[in-house]
Amino acid sequence: MKLEGGDARPNAPMRVSPPDFRRHVHCLLGVPIDMVDTNDALARIRAAAVARIPCFVSTPNLNFLIACGTDAAFRDAVIQSDLSVADGMPLVWIARLLGMPIRERVAGSTLFEALRADAARPLSVYFFGGPAGAAEAACRRLNEEKRGLRCAGFHYPGMGDVEAMSADPVIAAINASGADFLVVALGARKGQAWIVRNLTRLRVPVVSHLGAVVNFVAGSVGRAPAWVQEAGLEWLWRIKEEPGLWRRYAGDGLALVRLLTTRVLPHAIHLRRHRRRFANRPDPKMDRTSHQGVLMLRLQGDWGNDQLEPLRREFAAAAATAREVWLDLGNVSQIDSAFVGLVLLLFGWQTKMGMRPNFVAVSPAARRVFRYCCAEFVLEGGSSPGSGAIA
Repeated sequence: MKLEGGDARPNAPMRVSPPDFRRHVHCLLGVPIDMVDTNDALARIRAAAVARIPCFVSTPNLNFLIACGTDAAFRDAVIQSDLSVADGMPLVWIARLLGMPIRERVAGSTLFEALRADAARPLSVYFFGGPAGAAEAACRRLNEEKRGLRCAGFHYPGMGDVEAMSADPVIAAINASGADFLVVALGARKGQAWIVRNLTRLRVPVVSHLGAVVNFVAGSVGRAPAWVQEAGLEWLWRIKEEPGLWRRYAGDGLALVRLLTTRVLPHAIHLRRHRRRFANRPDPKMDRTSHQGVLMLRLQGDWGNDQLEPLRREFAAAAATAREVWLDLGNVSQIDSAFVGLVLLLFGWQTKMGMRPNFVAVSPAARRVFRYCCAEFVLEGGSSPGSGAIA
């Protein structure tokens, strides 16, 4: 095991801040996806790195989405990210089928390579994980080429559990490196779990699990040519490079077929049936009351992407003052994936703070869309307000 990057004590400030409810996200099969292109994502990452503002970046691909359906902790890690991009052509195709304004695949590897190529605005990176020797080789290679990314340190943690990988000396070394960008490569589930466990202790502003990047930079695995990526066939290339991946891709493919038939296609049909109504919807209504640290929002009418600004403001204000949010959707006649995506951001924040959104009532129409979006879990477990709790 090799540990480089210093030995300062990990006395980082808490990285707990409300989400940016201004983010333009849609719920895609249970997780929020930011409607950004590669340039937008790069601008956000670079701004966070330069200003030293915490930015947890998740890069959901098909495997992420399938895992989120069975692993609540993994799903919550994606939901609690500061930026969540569609790293997989199947996600782009599904989003377009459902009318989400997604412009392109935003691959984590592509973001890393763009930062690597920008020698005019250099940043520093710390590699954590990967196969034995890969992080060291990647670090050496970056520093030899002297381009847009300088390696500030690396650590190979072995095959231990998340707790063992989170020891004080490990976090201290990462913090002492002064890196702008922490690349984690532990396998998707373990990597996301490690990040969530240690975010409050890390002083590196940008953190992301980019599992294949360490191997790509080290040169032990070759990345697919651009035309293969654009055709959505990178999975075939990955199998060529790493034959053991075929089982994962086969399982993901079967799960995708089930999702297409039970969620995606019914959702697409639903949208087609209601297209005219969504295009000519009147302004919805919202009644706001609060009592003893609880904010109650009673919504009426159709709530979609163009009507969410008042809800964004209410969610942001509630998060800033640590108030619970209770939603009454009993008189909501229609919602869309942007509404569900915004509610996911609230769910992620309140879950992190030991709370969760409470739903007093949910109309059948709204419940149906939550189910199509694989987000019915948000509606579960909420309590009803006690008599007289909210005036």
